[in-house]
Amino acid sequence: MKNVLFLIFKRLGASLITIFVISVIIFIGVELLPGDVAESVLGQSATTETVAAFRKELKLDLPPVIRYGAWLKDFIQGDFGTSLANGRPVSELITWRLANTLFLASTTAVIAIPLAIFLGMLAAFYRNTFFDKLISTTTLSFISFPEFFIAYILIFIFAVKLNIFPSLAIIDDNMNFTSKIYAILLPSLTLTCVVTAHMMRQTRAAIINVLASAYIEMAEIKGITRLRIIMHHAFPNSLSPVINVVAVNLAYLIVGVVIVEVVFVYPGLGQLLVDSVSKRDLPVVQASGLIFSIAYIFLNLSADILSMLSNPKLRQSQI
Repeated sequence: MKNVLFLIFKRLGASLITIFVISVIIFIGVELLPGDVAESVLGQSATTETVAAFRKELKLDLPPVIRYGAWLKDFIQGDFGTSLANGRPVSELITWRLANTLFLASTTAVIAIPLAIFLGMLAAFYRNTFFDKLISTTTLSFISFPEFFIAYILIFIFAVKLNIFPSLAIIDDNMNFTSKIYAILLPSLTLTCVVTAHMMRQTRAAIINVLASAYIEMAEIKGITRLRIIMHHAFPNSLSPVINVVAVNLAYLIVGVVIVEVVFVYPGLGQLLVDSVSKRDLPVVQASGLIFSIAYIFLNLSADILSMLSNPKLRQSQI
């Protein structure tokens, strides 16, 4: 147990260091953007005195190291600054948008994870058959296509031709749960097509790898049905790689939905990030980028921890 706790704290420390490095990269990246922020916000008609006063208000007259330290300190305390576009606290803008992104990601995960695992088990059960080849070809096609292409195909079929779902996933707080689910079905199906392919193929590969083990051959000799072998013996022992790929795709559902949110005009954090970049609303860009990074890192950390807990070999190899 002590070894497991040591490994968990070790991974947690590495994650915190990674977040710190990413925060530096985000800050430097924003600093290197061309043009002057004050002049971009105030416009070309602003006087020199107004620009200087605004720069002082934004603390742009201070050295970058001092501004980075102040920004990181405020971020840790939950103060993300004030939006340059509308003067509202960044935390207010991000809270609702982040909740919408999590809602879309959760809905997709509820559909995609069971579907991917089920298809992966079926593909392993019917290995090298027509069904297996059909599933593999279909999933490879979804992996090859970019998200926006799949999104436009679904819009054309279900919104334009069949007129079943709306082409724009616009939601607000006045809508009930059912209405929100109906509104986000197309972006959710788009993301499901992408992440299901990765998880299904990893599940299939992990189960097939376990099926080559000696204890599986013994179970077959004893006359246990192949379906029971896969469900009760192979799949539980292949959880480690499956957990990893599920966690990675959950991270993608949160931080990789920018394109899908833009295509469907979904009011999520990704859409807010794109709008803020176009408006040069730097406090929102910095906060959104770091929140995305933290979510991705800690979901991968969770995958590592769950993999170690589900596979004793990983715990021994890390000591």
